[in-house]
Amino acid sequence: MTTAVLTRLEQYYDAAPRVGGARAEDFGPLTLFVREGAGWPYYARPALGARAASVGDVQRVLARQRELDVPQSFEWVAETSPWLQATVEAAGLHVHTHPLMVLEPSAVRPPLHPDVRLLGADDPLLRAAVAVAGLAFATPGTATGEAGPAELATAIADPLTEARRAQVSERLASGRTALAAAVCEGVVLASGQYNPVGDTAEVVGVGTLPAARRQGLGLGVTSALVADALSRGTSTVFLSADDDDVARIYSRLGFRRVATALIAEPAA
Repeated sequence: MTTAVLTRLEQYYDAAPRVGGARAEDFGPLTLFVREGAGWPYYARPALGARAASVGDVQRVLARQRELDVPQSFEWVAETSPWLQATVEAAGLHVHTHPLMVLEPSAVRPPLHPDVRLLGADDPLLRAAVAVAGLAFATPGTATGEAGPAELATAIADPLTEARRAQVSERLASGRTALAAAVCEGVVLASGQYNPVGDTAEVVGVGTLPAARRQGLGLGVTSALVADALSRGTSTVFLSADDDDVARIYSRLGFRRVATALIAEPAA
């Protein structure tokens, strides 16, 4: 079963950037996805069916990423492409690992959090939901942090947040993503998204305002995203957790670890 799931995820990883507006550049055993237009940049990954790549292959992709002025980044699944880690490390990249988790079909669904709801493309809270995610990932981990409503207000006013809101709004309107947010007394405290491709969906970008952590809001957002994805006919829901501590939290919703997602980037 795990092999079948990993095959499904590999197909998703190859299709999602294309659906999301990227062009694919062929480097033999590697594919570089390049976003067309505004939005988050993509990455390089193994081509479907690839079995090996050389340091030279990796270096050619890195040179192209530098030429395009996009992040020098590779993403892949360790169990599907075990040959790539040593190659990218030999090319000078640093590899970090993340638990790759898939929702068990038989998992019991918890009651939805009363403060969590889905946001549409024109929702007035969408800009705040985008800002919350930025603040959350600027302070990684699960510990309570300092950034709170004041920092959120500043982030909402940032013109870059408006640009990101417009990008997310377009994706929501086209059905290429769905977004849920925890809203308490009119303030967005957590948000997250899922991106569907066919009958598979990846939960991404779940983050909580650091000052509001450890209240179950991120889990509530994830639960709402899962419920919506399943209601739309999705059969496979998956995500990559930041670390083992975060993975244990997602396991409460019925996610189980099936593999390890790897990201390679230049050392800081």
